[in-house]
Amino acid sequence: MGAGAIGGYFGARLLEAGRDVTFLVRERRAERLRQCGLKVNSPEGDLAFQCPPMVLAKDIDGPYDLILLSCKAYDLQGAIDSFAPAVGPHTAILPLLNGMGHLDALDARFDPSNVLGGQCVIAATLDAQGEILHLNNMHSMTIGERAGGRSARIDAIAAQLGGAGFDLAVSDDILQSMWDKWVFLATLATGTCLMRAPVGDILEAPGGEALLAQLFDECSGIAGDNAHPPGEAVVARARGFFAERGSLMTASMLRDLENGAPIEADHIVGDLLARRRTPVAGLSALAVAYAHLKAYETRRARTSAAPR
Repeated sequence: MGAGAIGGYFGARLLEAGRDVTFLVRERRAERLRQCGLKVNSPEGDLAFQCPPMVLAKDIDGPYDLILLSCKAYDLQGAIDSFAPAVGPHTAILPLLNGMGHLDALDARFDPSNVLGGQCVIAATLDAQGEILHLNNMHSMTIGERAGGRSARIDAIAAQLGGAGFDLAVSDDILQSMWDKWVFLATLATGTCLMRAPVGDILEAPGGEALLAQLFDECSGIAGDNAHPPGEAVVARARGFFAERGSLMTASMLRDLENGAPIEADHIVGDLLARRRTPVAGLSALAVAYAHLKAYETRRARTSAAPR
């Protein structure tokens, strides 16, 4: 679904591996791909396809076996409308969005048994020419049945997605994997956006390390409120990550914010706060960070609506 930074990257890797992939794109992206092709610039190897297989929503003529969904949360409803004609009784929908709210939207539109769980870890963006820039060596995908365990369906999908030049894992508890990533990402996004700085710079600021620790603890607590607390190994890795001096890591949300682009404030942070069950003593750093993001959205909307 789409040939942007995430869908374009994983789709290109699958194409390179000989898989039967079609990109569902909008007309403007289709025209760019016709003129310039699909190009990926990556430390793991560049890719280029002069004329990648693609289809417009109006031209979908039947169901597909698997739909790989990797849009931004604020584009989800439009994406659902676009790919709905490709969903048949046995179509598997594999969303790679962050958080959990998208599962509710997909379940409301389609048979929940068609919707898998999934997540990816990758830093990628589109440059001014529409080429995909893979920013580091991370490019992993984790998939699984939301009910847990393994199935013939998930094994068949893994056989198609595996061996395609990126790291693939099948989780027996994909919802826990998704919660673990949500906790980590919400901490990274709120911390780096609130401070407008990478992790290493925040750690050099007075109170910076305590701020990141508080954000992580709040996010972890909400996961626990929802029966998915991060395990000891996950907590240890995260605490090490958020205490790494000199780290240049930021969230993609910070890049979007600095570019004046839309952000996933509600899906990644607002929805997490809405699932809190245990009150936080004192000032909630997560609530402050969310207010900061919503203030940005308000200012962006006002500026965009102002006459030029």
